[in-house]
Amino acid sequence: MAVAPLSVMPPPLSLYVHLPWCVRKCPYCDFNSYTAASDAPRDRYLDALIADLDVEAERAGGRELISVFLGGGTPSFFTPQHIGRLLDAVAERFRTADDIEITMEANPGTIECGDPAGYRRAGVNRLSIGAQSFAPAALKVLGRIHTVADIERSVSEARASGFDNINIDLMYGLPAQSAAAAILDIEQAVELRPQHLSWYQLTLEPNTVFHARPPAGLPDNDEAFEIQRLGEARLAEFGYEQYEVSAYARDARRSAHNMNYWSFGDYLAVGAGAHGKITSPDGIWRYAKPANPNQYMQCIEGGGYHAELAPVSAADRLFEFMLNALRLTEGVDEALFTARTGLAVETLRERLEKPLRKRLIAPAGGRFWRVTALGRRFLNDLQAEFLPP
Repeated sequence: MAVAPLSVMPPPLSLYVHLPWCVRKCPYCDFNSYTAASDAPRDRYLDALIADLDVEAERAGGRELISVFLGGGTPSFFTPQHIGRLLDAVAERFRTADDIEITMEANPGTIECGDPAGYRRAGVNRLSIGAQSFAPAALKVLGRIHTVADIERSVSEARASGFDNINIDLMYGLPAQSAAAAILDIEQAVELRPQHLSWYQLTLEPNTVFHARPPAGLPDNDEAFEIQRLGEARLAEFGYEQYEVSAYARDARRSAHNMNYWSFGDYLAVGAGAHGKITSPDGIWRYAKPANPNQYMQCIEGGGYHAELAPVSAADRLFEFMLNALRLTEGVDEALFTARTGLAVETLRERLEKPLRKRLIAPAGGRFWRVTALGRRFLNDLQAEFLPP
């Protein structure tokens, strides 16, 4: 596989911070999260995060951060004072873009541990609220502990506190959910006027309760695709631009952090189980932090944890780039592929021949390739065309 020199200009750089605790773990969740009471060692964990930032700042080498994402778990399990201390530590150790996007995930039932105004003052400027559904029966099946009123109140309080960039997470393909019910969820979410919607299908991930004991009434593939088709059309009617399979924005408020992931950018990793990717003149590397929070804190307290860097092979670079690029509605950019992976464009074109014959992808003018309607219908199969041999 032909490998060109890596771009002299490194890709954009983001920071991901993992805050692992939840009030209760949902049966569909496969994230690195843990149920905890109010006595979780938040202060100790925060000390470990800040010490870990020292390691990541060295890895950044003076590069500018374009975004910070506080994910979990449930980051709003931490108070605004905790978040403020964390973001102050970030600002002290990194160069940051003037328009840096700082996102925090929050569940409607737990955001009350500190008022949204406190998180806004702490430096968070984008809030991602995990609604998942506006149907009480669906919330119960999903194991959510909030109510529809909690969702509405959380969005209202966030906006009153100065947040002008709010995302709402919604699921479809829920047990016993009709297409009409899924569209009603969209309509109720849109009434709250979020700048962004993440609307994605419930999937049964390994190592989850739902995978071990699937709930009754899940739609089949054809039913789920019809819901997706109808939902995309309804969101377009409301003025939400679809820029990725599950991401919709109005007023050009795309998620800068997620776009960096999807375009094979770099990201630093802080927190239990966090994964990072970094580009250097001699290659592309991945690394991860210990997943268990106690083990993570012990490693950091033992003098810092310098995660071992694993090289990303040429074959894996091709697959990882295409895995995400194929989800973007704007298509695959050959120039970006070469700059981000260090691979020759001929490498990409060779692998495009088969899906091109299958009409899963088509040229989109100039240096772009776009997924066809058939390719979107069978996106997993299209992505699999780029797996390493």
